[in-house]
Amino acid sequence: MMRPRHDPTRCGALIAAFAPAGGAAHNSGMSRPVLPEDRLHPAIRPRVAAANADIVREVEAAIAAEPVVVVGMAWNPFCKRACRALQGAGVAHRYLEYGSYTSEWRRRNTLKMWTGWPTFPMVFVRGTLVGGAQDLQALIDSGELKRLLAG
Repeated sequence: MMRPRHDPTRCGALIAAFAPAGGAAHNSGMSRPVLPEDRLHPAIRPRVAAANADIVREVEAAIAAEPVVVVGMAWNPFCKRACRALQGAGVAHRYLEYGSYTSEWRRRNTLKMWTGWPTFPMVFVRGTLVGGAQDLQALIDSGELKRLLAG
C-alpha cells in the first residue's frame, strides 16, 4: 500500500506541540483538527514540542511587540507586495524573513502548521493573523486596517 504524500498525523503532531495548555483538539468557533498530546507516544513528545519551536517563539515575540508584522521569505513576490502595500498606506511594520524557495522550508512549515495559514506572507495586526498580501490589501482598501490599528 502506498503511503499518502501528505501525512496528517505528522502535521497534527507538530500542531499539537504548539497548542495551548490543555491540549484542546479544536479551537472554539473554528474547526481545525489538532492531534491531542495524549495521542503522541510519551517518548516522542519532547522531540515534537522542540521541533523548530524557536521560530514560533521569535514570531510570537515580534507580534507581541509590534502592531504589524509580516512574516515572509526571499524571492516571494507576495511578501514584497504586502510590504509595499503597508509602505504605501504609511503603516510601519516589522518584516521577518525565513529562507527562500530553496532553503528553510521545514522551519516555515512549522509556522504554517502553527497558524493554519498555508502560504506566505503571514500578516499579523495587533497579534492577530489577518491573512496574506491580498487579504491585507483588502483591509487597506476598506479602511479596516486603520480601524484595527486605532483600536
